[in-house]
Amino acid sequence: MPIMNLLNPLMLIIPVLLAVAFLTLTERKMLGYMQLRKGPNITGPMGLLQPIADGMKLFIKEPIRPSTSSQTLFLITPIMALMLSLTLWMPMPMPTPILDMNLGILFMLAISSLTVYSILGSGWASNSKYALIGALRAVAQMISYEVTLGLIILSTILLSGTFTLYNFMYTQELTWLLLPTWPMTMMWYISTLAETNRAPFDLTEGESELVSGFNVEYAGGPFALFFLAEYSNILMMNTLSTILFIAPSININQEMMTMNLMLKTMLLSMLFLWVRASYPRFRYDQLMHLIWKNFLPLVMATTLIYISMPISFAGIPPQT
Repeated sequence: MPIMNLLNPLMLIIPVLLAVAFLTLTERKMLGYMQLRKGPNITGPMGLLQPIADGMKLFIKEPIRPSTSSQTLFLITPIMALMLSLTLWMPMPMPTPILDMNLGILFMLAISSLTVYSILGSGWASNSKYALIGALRAVAQMISYEVTLGLIILSTILLSGTFTLYNFMYTQELTWLLLPTWPMTMMWYISTLAETNRAPFDLTEGESELVSGFNVEYAGGPFALFFLAEYSNILMMNTLSTILFIAPSININQEMMTMNLMLKTMLLSMLFLWVRASYPRFRYDQLMHLIWKNFLPLVMATTLIYISMPISFAGIPPQT
């Protein structure tokens, strides 16, 4: 029994880390072909061993720690970022969750909010003004877009009547939630781009003014941990988007349901990469204007609609 308690998380963590490694290869290949170049094609057949070579290179490099930094916090924050990003996968039904929780979606919201502390802690512990400015901008961006994400999740909870992620699949047995809530789905997808600090919202990595942002002082292994956490969050957000809006049918066997979920997640992740190749970076004021002046009023209005619709239709007698 203790061995199984240890193996269950490992059977989730190892595939997630492998998926993250090959997502980085897919991104470099896809961006390469979109820019009329090859991308990685030397290490291994068609460059397939490039993620392994990159990981080995980063983890065997000497970890550089600034002498004026807060040494303990400087090392803890990358580990915290990766641990939180992997913990977010625990209640995810793929198709069986490791943590079968009644309030799984609230657990995910709580854990995702804690990732702000790893970014802020890394910027502060570096004792560099460039890292601190990058961390403050990243935290302001993530907190702003979490408001929209939380309200959209509240609307989907009102429509499905459950806080359990697995039950969202039962709700969408007849039709996807994407169809009645397509404006919210579009705002959700754009907000996930901003929440994961992806282009065109990657203001934390504005090279010209911030020199890579909050992780500027990190090198080698700690930098790789931040990198793994970022790409793990991308896959997690796209998996959550699939479950909330385009969930697979529960009337098929588990293998087919898993394949369906993986395929849809992969397509949404490809769209992340396509957006990065297509759009230039926003200005910071445009980023904040989009959430507070555009998305938030629309999301609040649609949330009120979804709250009032069941109450409005409850008093209508059934037609005979």
